[in-house]
Amino acid sequence: MDSKQLGKIGEDLATDYLKRNGFKVLERNYIKEWDDKTKGEIDIIAKKDGVICFVEVKTSAAASGGGAFLPEDRVNFRKQKQLAKLSQKWLEEKRIKMDTPWQIDVVGVVLNEIDPKKSEIRHFSNAVSES
Repeated sequence: MDSKQLGKIGEDLATDYLKRNGFKVLERNYIKEWDDKTKGEIDIIAKKDGVICFVEVKTSAAASGGGAFLPEDRVNFRKQKQLAKLSQKWLEEKRIKMDTPWQIDVVGVVLNEIDPKKSEIRHFSNAVSES
């Protein structure tokens, strides 16, 4: 399975997880370009209890999940800055009130390729600072 397929399955599992846990999914795969060379994506935008959550999903296969790094460890500083910028762009585009609470979450998925329903899902709420 290539990384694109792995990511799509992970995002689908994360979406199902969020819905089961009371989130309303507002959008998936929000892509924004802000110059000729830079493009970014937010995997899932959801809402729960009045808080908008911008969710980054990182997935690895179970076979590689036992290594030194967990999938969520791949959300580095550069990616965090990009997520904050993209989140603010989405809020502006949708004309969301400035006092609406929002946060950036990370969901790590260790995929069980034999039985995806047995995949390990970890949700880190408010994992990335907005600044």
